[in-house]
Amino acid sequence: MCGRFAITLPHDAMAQLFSAAPANALPDVPNFNVCPTTQVHVVLGEEDAARRLVSMRWGFLPKWYKSPTDGPLLINARAETLAEKPAFRDACRARRCLIPVTGFYEWTKDEDGTRWPWYIHGAETLALAGVWQKWGPEDARQTTCAIVTTGANETISQVHHRMPVVIDEEDWGLWLGEEGRGAATLMRAADEDLLRFHQVDRAVNSNRAAGEGLIAPLEV
Repeated sequence: MCGRFAITLPHDAMAQLFSAAPANALPDVPNFNVCPTTQVHVVLGEEDAARRLVSMRWGFLPKWYKSPTDGPLLINARAETLAEKPAFRDACRARRCLIPVTGFYEWTKDEDGTRWPWYIHGAETLALAGVWQKWGPEDARQTTCAIVTTGANETISQVHHRMPVVIDEEDWGLWLGEEGRGAATLMRAADEDLLRFHQVDRAVNSNRAAGEGLIAPLEV
């Protein structure tokens, strides 16, 4: 599961990191509380074509949805069933993408049912595996995406049983479809030493919360 994340890398640095041409209209950064249904940064690539850094709605809309609320909000796609689910099957083969994040949030519950947020991050910007889909009539077309998740490794399982699939830099081309087949082998949990986590203030429980303080370690 990945239901909220942060992205702090400036647009020019993001474009340089992924060797991608940036679109004119990209979401504002930094954003320490990126929520579902908002616009997010997405890297696209294909064989014999330059990479692009674009904006997409976070919340995948299958072609048969009659409206954005016609079915479940698909912000995540399970790696284990990605190639089989009708919603994601075609995108898995032909429309894979990378979603840059600085870190992401997960929640645990205490004995009273109170939800406590944790911020999970690496030493550098992470590239999460994603799939994308165009939806809607030509005059109101939306481009939408979902983050691919898998079972958590031992480190992250202390917080949550699922985690996003993180694509290593040397595998970006393979996931984006620039290097032929074999992307399915990348849908696995990250190495144990890649990610770390710390508890943060419950302010991030609100989708209206903002600011760098959201990712600061909680003082207890």
